[in-house]
Amino acid sequence: MRTIVKGKNLEIRDGDRQYAERKLARLERLLDDRSDAIVELSVERHRSVADSHIVDVTLVIDGQTLRGTAAAATHRAGIDEVIDKIERRAVDFKEKPRLRARPEEEKEILRRIADGQAERSRDRRIVKVKRFDIEPMFEEDALARMEELGHSFFVFVNAETERVGILYRRNDGHFGLIEPVIGGGYTAGRSRGGSDGRR
Repeated sequence: MRTIVKGKNLEIRDGDRQYAERKLARLERLLDDRSDAIVELSVERHRSVADSHIVDVTLVIDGQTLRGTAAAATHRAGIDEVIDKIERRAVDFKEKPRLRARPEEEKEILRRIADGQAERSRDRRIVKVKRFDIEPMFEEDALARMEELGHSFFVFVNAETERVGILYRRNDGHFGLIEPVIGGGYTAGRSRGGSDGRR
């Protein structure tokens, strides 16, 4: 990953430059040698002190551009804020191709969940496609969100494993969690107690 830290009508202090480079290193696991990360620091005097320091970050990933902006009391605080934002967007961007590449068996599981686990029928067809952004969160937060929405399933990126997870409501009133493994073999489900799980 190539990193550029520059100032807009501003001379960058070495400490701020090094801080930005160190924070951007968090993104290296998502990027490759062809990716670019550009950080531009500026100060807008007409703003209040609390948001006068502006940080703009631009990432170029696989030919696509992601941008994030933050305004804070200091450039370092702005760097912290914008790196958190753009890291979530970069995770979403990298996950989308994997979602599209799911094996047919996993797609069928998701279709059955969406239909309330109804019996399969040769006459069934997809009549609606819904696309949405997903953000990293912990299992407990995802479960709470699913309950809040009243849905029978919920798709999220697990903040601990960085994998896509699908929570769903079981017929026994409890919940199940599907964690697709792209290109992997079938793994029998197990309950959190350690016994074989039956969905």
